[in-house]
Amino acid sequence: MWSLDWVADVQPVGRGESALKYLAAYVYRTAFSAERILGDDGRSITFSYRHGRSADTRTLRLPAECFLHRFLQHVVPAGFQRVRYFGWLSAAAKNKWERILALLDCKQPPLTAPTALPPPLCPCCHKPMRLVGTLARPPPR
Repeated sequence: MWSLDWVADVQPVGRGESALKYLAAYVYRTAFSAERILGDDGRSITFSYRHGRSADTRTLRLPAECFLHRFLQHVVPAGFQRVRYFGWLSAAAKNKWERILALLDCKQPPLTAPTALPPPLCPCCHKPMRLVGTLARPPPR
């Protein structure tokens, strides 16, 4: 993903209410709650966070661009879902999962390497096609 050339299609959003309404859906029930935002002076955002080693609450003031950059790193891409498993489905419950499988006398099939798909066939001559090159993505209109 990092090696791809990206085209940003930036359009004005009026006074910002529509953009704020759009982003508000991502603030609700994410890793960052709205209560942690302590101040906004139009140029920078002040928010609280918990320090990892000492576990005490601290405040940080960032320019708005830096704050948005950090926040948008936690937005789930389109098509993905933010799912957190708990109980016997969690990653930490491997022993419980193995016990459940043993009690059910369930044998998991051995993992096999995926087989490579054959190249697509030409719709006209029905011979295998090969990649000759890629076209650059056109800019947005």
